[in-house]
Amino acid sequence: MSEKDIVRARSLPDGTVVEVLPDGSTRPFEDRTDWARLEAMTEEEIEANALSDPDNPPLTDEELARMRRVPNPRAIRERLKLTQEQFATKFEVPLGTLRDWEQGAREPDSAARTLLRVIDKDPESVVNALARTYLPLAPAVPDSRS
Repeated sequence: MSEKDIVRARSLPDGTVVEVLPDGSTRPFEDRTDWARLEAMTEEEIEANALSDPDNPPLTDEELARMRRVPNPRAIRERLKLTQEQFATKFEVPLGTLRDWEQGAREPDSAARTLLRVIDKDPESVVNALARTYLPLAPAVPDSRS
């Protein structure tokens, strides 16, 4: 592969992707999509094309059934009518982490997804579990056999 075979691209702040020319200037990529042909496709043609793609075949019903959606923290918080600060305090989630989740900067890890699912299904149980105070463990009793 030579330098002339490489196409350099840049994403602009508005999301547009442009080609970067050797002199550093940019130009929009030529749109070679036949939109009229795509819009005229039937559902059967769309399905046939999707099935013929060896790199990205459609998921089977079994594969879809095994998948779980990542909980949407913003939707859960808004359904509970809480601000970000209230949600973070009530469920002991760092405010910055909640903001990152909601802005899409980060996705909740496995434990956080579980917490969000429980909050979504039964928020009061989570509040109650977090509100419990635990008594300190009793001091060890000396062994009288020594």
